[in-house]
Amino acid sequence: MKWTFEKNKKPLFVLILILLFIAGLLDIIFEGLVFQLLPESVQAFFKF
Repeated sequence: MKWTFEKNKKPLFVLILILLFIAGLLDIIFEGLVFQLLPESVQAFFKF
């Protein structure tokens, strides 16, 4: 199992990065928790 994990480390890392990017984008679109923690000037910039 250890050999398989080390071989597939890079695709797993890329998948996690993509999921985090999508989660952050959805958080900004739907004004979630992370969006509310941003300063108001940044929130104003992202509001559509």
